[in-house]
Amino acid sequence: MNITIENIILIGSALLFISIVVGKTSYKFGIPTLLLFLSIGMLAGSDGIGGIYFDNPQIAQFIGVVSLNFILFSGGLDTSWPSVKPVLKEGIALSTLGVLLTALSIGFFVWWITDFTIYESLLLGAIVSSTDAAAVFSILRGKNLALKKDLRPTLELESGSNDPMAYVLTIAFLSLVVNPEKSLISIIPLFFQQMIIGALAGFLFGKVSKWVINQIKLDFEGLYPTLVIALMFITFSTTDTIGGNGFLAIYICAVYLGNQNLIHKKTIMRMFDGLAWLMQIVLFLTLGLLVFPTEIIPFIGIGLLISLFLIFIARPFAVFVSLLPFKMKLRRRFYISWVGLRGAVPIVFATYPLLAGIDQANMIFNVVFFISVSSVLIQGSSLSVVAKWLHVGLPEKVKPLSPTDELLSEHPKTILEEIIIKQGSYAVGQKIVDLNFPENAIIAMIERNENYLTPKGSTQIEENDKLIVLTDKRQNLEEVYSSLKLNTS
Repeated sequence: MNITIENIILIGSALLFISIVVGKTSYKFGIPTLLLFLSIGMLAGSDGIGGIYFDNPQIAQFIGVVSLNFILFSGGLDTSWPSVKPVLKEGIALSTLGVLLTALSIGFFVWWITDFTIYESLLLGAIVSSTDAAAVFSILRGKNLALKKDLRPTLELESGSNDPMAYVLTIAFLSLVVNPEKSLISIIPLFFQQMIIGALAGFLFGKVSKWVINQIKLDFEGLYPTLVIALMFITFSTTDTIGGNGFLAIYICAVYLGNQNLIHKKTIMRMFDGLAWLMQIVLFLTLGLLVFPTEIIPFIGIGLLISLFLIFIARPFAVFVSLLPFKMKLRRRFYISWVGLRGAVPIVFATYPLLAGIDQANMIFNVVFFISVSSVLIQGSSLSVVAKWLHVGLPEKVKPLSPTDELLSEHPKTILEEIIIKQGSYAVGQKIVDLNFPENAIIAMIERNENYLTPKGSTQIEENDKLIVLTDKRQNLEEVYSSLKLNTS
């Protein structure tokens, strides 16, 4: 079946519906949801029962880049800076040195066991060198897996921030394959240019985006997520245009925004959470359609060998070397090694050799596809079991909530405080978003002239307002009074 304008909506909506329904029950059988999305795409393809012929790496790459924008941005919005800050050094080490060591280890192993050139081998290693943000975010959050002391923020920070490094290495080694007369040293300036410009642009666009979101006055609340989507793509494309890493920029921008007071922040974050899931499904379905299962069969042996080397040797080696300067228990290092999920990102990166037309592009794509599937299947389905074996998981009853989760939770907090804003108070005339309210406290309602209002970030405080404040700790009330510049006595 060929995809046409007439049937693309029907086919797409049917596949989306099937993916959601099937994914609903997937964890009952211990199967990662994203693997099911990929399988549905393969079954719908020309080698499956659907018979849909799709062989356009350029379109797949475009869908992949757009999807990764949403996935990384959503992950960044949901990243709590207070929880990430203590593990920032560890996360950066894993997402830079760890990715480099993984790429080199896989590259030299592939060079040893195949007839690939050294640059082709390093290219394959670079493509599979990063953990997949979509896979890690969806599995950790989907399973609601609680981990001891900073493990979860470390894993999420690594998966959200290491794709830029893998992207730079992929582009760099691809250029060496296309132009073998170049030396390895020639890619070093490209690396620093991409990372430095990407980081600076991400922070700058984060500051600008916050100002735009809070200062612009839109008539409809639903337009604010649309505004943020526009800012996200502007951040990515502008950074890429000036020679920086767009993936790094949007992640840093999102982390900054996610930890600021924004108008309609709850609406924005919920919208992006849904869009991230949509993009994950679309991405995996597209990549499933792109692959021809019959073409993978000849590469199963070599793919399995590389996959096992990656899981049991290359990834642990990279993690242990990267974390040498830091104090961390051995079992936690082992668990970080095990959560080295490869998913859609390596498959997206594997389309770059296809579009470049290099000799081994087809083999690289099929081997990478097999590595990703086996990684999600083996590692993704065993995260909870391995966490119990290594004693790094928390019991269900003591699972912690991040400040962001608590802020967005609809369950009442344990402490309620009524605060009356008197005439002449600092808060009079101020927007809620400008009050720097503590993250673990919310203004649930405002009683004004015997009416109850549901406050928003853009709501202005007036004289004699009674603020109904909810929080979970008594000491948070001191920060509340401080932000309102009120005396607690």
